[in-house]
Amino acid sequence: MTTIHDAPEEFAEDQLAGWTALYADRVRPVHGGVVALPTAGAEPQVAVVVGGGSGHYPAFCGLVGPGLATGAVVGNVFTSPSAAQVWSVARAADQGRGVVLAFGNYAGDRMNFGLAAERLRAEGIDTRIVTVTDDVASAADPADRRGIAGTLAVFKAMGAAAAAGAPIDEVERTGRRCNAATRTIGVAASGCTLPGADRPLFRVPDGHLGLGLGIHGEPGIRDVPLLSATALAALLVDRLLDERPAGAGTRVAPVLNGLGDTTQEELFLLWGRVLPLLVAAGLEVVEPEVGNVVTSLDMGGCSLTLQWLDDDLERRWRADAYAPGYRKVAAPVAALVPATAVAEAAAEATVAPEASAASRTAAGAARAAVTAMDELLRDAEETLGRIDAVAGDGDHGRGMVKGVGAARRAVEQTGREAGVAFVLGRAGEAWAASAGGTSGVLWGAALEAFGRSLGDAADRLTAADVVDAAQAFADAIVHLGGAQRGDKTLLDALLPFVDALRAAVGSGARLDEAWRTAAAVAVEQAAATAGLTPRVGRARPLAEKSVGTPDAGATSMGMVLACVGEVLAARVDDREGVTA
Repeated sequence: MTTIHDAPEEFAEDQLAGWTALYADRVRPVHGGVVALPTAGAEPQVAVVVGGGSGHYPAFCGLVGPGLATGAVVGNVFTSPSAAQVWSVARAADQGRGVVLAFGNYAGDRMNFGLAAERLRAEGIDTRIVTVTDDVASAADPADRRGIAGTLAVFKAMGAAAAAGAPIDEVERTGRRCNAATRTIGVAASGCTLPGADRPLFRVPDGHLGLGLGIHGEPGIRDVPLLSATALAALLVDRLLDERPAGAGTRVAPVLNGLGDTTQEELFLLWGRVLPLLVAAGLEVVEPEVGNVVTSLDMGGCSLTLQWLDDDLERRWRADAYAPGYRKVAAPVAALVPATAVAEAAAEATVAPEASAASRTAAGAARAAVTAMDELLRDAEETLGRIDAVAGDGDHGRGMVKGVGAARRAVEQTGREAGVAFVLGRAGEAWAASAGGTSGVLWGAALEAFGRSLGDAADRLTAADVVDAAQAFADAIVHLGGAQRGDKTLLDALLPFVDALRAAVGSGARLDEAWRTAAAVAVEQAAATAGLTPRVGRARPLAEKSVGTPDAGATSMGMVLACVGEVLAARVDDREGVTA
């Protein structure tokens, strides 16, 4: 919700006053908006004046600066500025070479900018209008479509042309050509809330996305089931490729835009799914932008824009721009190590050493165990997160899933000639690198220690060898974590497990039987941590709150050990120890 304000009805004016105070070295306020301060020694240029309602930052005032807009008209939240406001800003922005007014295709904007243009022309100011119509979901006829994040492409093209000294006819043509080459599709995950309102303008049904959102609080044209990032990327890209302009080439300038509530990290993730699809479609990606460009207060969701480039539009897209909300500066980049050299070095580091048959067999068991752990922890992620949230930050389930997922991918990339030390070493490295945090480091180091203990060269691996490896696994965690039994950590499940495993193997039990017996002890001891008070880690400051809830790390440890026991049950031979 938009909660910071005094009088909600004054939100637009108050936020603009704060913004102009912040950027007083670059812009000056005028009635209805802002204009750029003149650049020392610069020749007069065509004024590109953009605008619309508030609530879309960095559009519109954030795009005022060299290489972009000369001025911005700022209306009330999601409301067209008045004709008087447009006239005022355009008069202040005019440098004697004419004014191009640019805005999204909305009825109020067309009316008010149109009236202002008539008044400006009557006063002798050459005034043109460029309307942005990039939203493919809003109408079948391109002329009837709304303008959303594609406004950046159009404003940027005209601003670059004006900064290069182009006459008003060329600036206008550039804007129209860019608009004709630009397409956008968006989805909403949640509605936005006006200042002072107690509910959003619309709601997206649970488990759905609104396809074809508007940026003024308009819901999507239809609801679609919530999609994975991969599926969402495919939906956005496919729709835009279907709308490819006639005669378009293969170079595109993409803009992946957040709507206000979507995090940068989500946009980065989604871009990682979008880019391969564009490349697979035979497109050459030119200087993509990923971030908030045209927002809608606190709306959740995103949009993807593709501008198909010709030589002139590419030059305008690449041109320098410097505005509070958008910057692009051409600069030399220091020489980097070629990607091929990096790949070759990485490949050398992952060549498995020669391994014995026994170690290769054990490696097969390790791969199977990691795969089973991955499936288990994905199912348990939410449960582990809830347990951790009682006295922690609630991320244990997610961290374990990230770690074991990376470990699984790593072991799947090892060849069948690899031994168990190499396989578990790669698993540990991947777990630590991907999961991060305390548990990531501990699990990574412990897996590597388990593998090193078994080694790649032994002619035979026995149950006693596995006990020693389990001890090495536990010792690595004790050494790195600095905790001990009774501190309410994963050690309260792990150390009893090692003791029970050693006792069972010592009494002659088969490895799979001994492991499953010891795992049952671990699960029991993990549950018993509910009665303990944490003495280390993040839960310690909330020790009293933690009492009554088992430790998340101990819980996951017990679950994993039980899971590995089930894997071993199918892979143990009485005579040869661990087998395929």
